[in-house]
Amino acid sequence: MSNAIGGGKNAAEATWIEEWVIPRFKEAQKNAGREVDVIFEAQGVDDEDYKTKTALDFQSGKGADVVSLDGIWIGEYAQADYIKPLDDVAGAVAGSWDGWTQIPEAIQGAASFEGKRYGVPQGADGRVIYYNKTLFEKAGLPADWQPTSWDDILSAARAIKDKVADVVPLQLNAGTAMGEATSMQGLLPMLMGTGQHLWADGAWAGDTQGMRQVLDLYKTIYVDEGLGDPILQQEASGRDTSFQEFAAGRIAILFEGDYFWRSVINPAEGVGTAPMADRDTVVGYAKIPARRPGAGINGQDYVSMSGGTARVLNPNSADPELAWELLAFMNSVEAFEARAAGTLSISPRDDVNAKLLASDPMLSFVSEHVLPITAYRPGLAEYPEVSVLLQQTTLDVVMGTGIDDVMRSYVSGLEGVVGADAVTSGN
Repeated sequence: MSNAIGGGKNAAEATWIEEWVIPRFKEAQKNAGREVDVIFEAQGVDDEDYKTKTALDFQSGKGADVVSLDGIWIGEYAQADYIKPLDDVAGAVAGSWDGWTQIPEAIQGAASFEGKRYGVPQGADGRVIYYNKTLFEKAGLPADWQPTSWDDILSAARAIKDKVADVVPLQLNAGTAMGEATSMQGLLPMLMGTGQHLWADGAWAGDTQGMRQVLDLYKTIYVDEGLGDPILQQEASGRDTSFQEFAAGRIAILFEGDYFWRSVINPAEGVGTAPMADRDTVVGYAKIPARRPGAGINGQDYVSMSGGTARVLNPNSADPELAWELLAFMNSVEAFEARAAGTLSISPRDDVNAKLLASDPMLSFVSEHVLPITAYRPGLAEYPEVSVLLQQTTLDVVMGTGIDDVMRSYVSGLEGVVGADAVTSGN
């Protein structure tokens, strides 16, 4: 089952399943001497409605054998005992699958919880820094730019402000209007750059040094030095406006995902929502540095955040071994190559990416250099509410509220969502 349907939501995935996966899998099984039937349970509903259906299916002991889930639901479903580790459902064959050697451990994290694999990730994305090479040249900055610290980013933004008129030097998403984009493209990668996870060891980050360092960065950008546009962070369409402004050469540095490159500013007619005809020559991209070298999570110099979907096995399956064979087949090299026809994107497999992404240096850059260092949002039921609190903290800072007051409000709200015992403060 997948939230995809022909002629509707995620139609390309539905077509791939119906026209490639099912007939090819049945043929492979027939060649192995087994007749099987595969039924695709197509859905085309809002994500929350799909989440409700899958949860009810698992809870009632029903549902499809192979189910597509948003990676952010994995931890929540695991804690609710709706899903179980692949090894527990399908046995040792799942753990010995040769495909795991082609999926980097960091990417496996999209479908894992507490160190156990609950599913197979279906795609991969990463957050990077985009910058306008033309504006950099005007400011005397290098066209081949790779900052190694937050100070490097701020220094570049200051140079833009000093030497280039009518340009917003730096866009780091903030505020509630931008929703999850504030968390994923703004606060969370910066928090990873302080060496701190949002959730670890059963507790959420409250008034911590890392959180204060991130909010102080926002204060520097939007309040103290005017390197960003605080009004843009409050507009209902602020994120889309930031896309348009960057495409028009009026924002110099922008934090975004690879979606921005392959969809938003894609110069191909009918693809980009803010297409840049000169994208490939004007737009540069770089890894997001930690606050300082080695200060990121796991002692990393650079950090990123990723999302994506995963496919899991239903613990209620009447034939879990056959269900695993289907899941493995759907994640084979041939399957990903067929799925990518006409839609170039990053797969979770290194071998597939090496072949398919050769024509796109930017997506190759993300696959090879960003995904191995990426991190994921906590896949817990409380996360959506926590994310809104994070968005509010950045909005409060951008609007000029002092960090001490912002942190008090955040911790109070956080304790209300997860309980005081599940909040950690201090270092």
